[in-house]
Amino acid sequence: MSGEFSLIDKYFAHKQQNRKDVILAQGDDCAIVAPTAGSHIAISTDTLVAGTHFLADANPAQIAHKALASNISDLVAMGASPAWVSMGISLPEINTAWLERFSNAFFKLADYYGIQLIGGDTTKGPLTITLTVQGTLPEGKALTRHGAQSGDWVYVTGQLGDAKAGLDVILENNISADTSLNQELQRRHFEATPRVLAGIALRDIASAAIDISDGLVADLGHILKRSKVGARLNVAALPTSKELLQFVGSRALAQQYALTSGEEYELCFTVPEANRGQLEVALSNTPFTCIGQLTGTEYIELHNDDAPVDWQLDGFDHFKGNQ
Repeated sequence: MSGEFSLIDKYFAHKQQNRKDVILAQGDDCAIVAPTAGSHIAISTDTLVAGTHFLADANPAQIAHKALASNISDLVAMGASPAWVSMGISLPEINTAWLERFSNAFFKLADYYGIQLIGGDTTKGPLTITLTVQGTLPEGKALTRHGAQSGDWVYVTGQLGDAKAGLDVILENNISADTSLNQELQRRHFEATPRVLAGIALRDIASAAIDISDGLVADLGHILKRSKVGARLNVAALPTSKELLQFVGSRALAQQYALTSGEEYELCFTVPEANRGQLEVALSNTPFTCIGQLTGTEYIELHNDDAPVDWQLDGFDHFKGNQ
């Protein structure tokens, strides 16, 4: 891309103070970091593509927030503390107004969570953002998907379903007569809050964890598959917002949104009976809800309190959309 290095210098270089564990950041062929002794490094890479994860004319500040928040959420699901990020970005053209808003929002969120941009690349092409995030955690403390056991309890953080409602507004699949409601749901779609403190607090409490990026049914299914267990969920316990209920108009539909909404970036985690009493203190600053219990069936049973629910639901597939 013409002007690539001046673009990097203007919008992405020297925007943050170096973390103490960053020896060399941008400006050379590689960054150099120095993790503390006794730490493991968690690494995740994710790509957001215009037309798949966001519309090309979406607010660049919201795109930046979504890109970084979704990647931080992957670290959170493993119990890692965010540390470093590299970014590859392709742009159809240099748009200074777009880049200014994007970079400002990116560094605002990065600084809030103490994560430093240490390198990356820019090129000309379809609007695409690829981030590689890295975080640290004590040896042997990683949360995984394969530690759950039958009898463990299933929890989620926050509220579910708003991201799908926001996507409906963006795609004009469903729009409320209340303009402020539409705007709020659209904001919630883009501006997830990674549950960093919760992920760290759950290291010694949860038996398994995952972040909700493809929908609760799909993502919990990954835990069930890896752990070889099943789950019985109470849809009446699903945490949904009053805004979602107002938007969809029925509690049953709000519950279906909660089960299938992708890109929520809340945590779904399982806890053994012996550890349940620790949650109130450990997650004192994070809303969380028990929604069911693991079983030995290796599939998900849905119930409304004690009444069976026969909903055929899938999660979110980036190539198909919500099912």
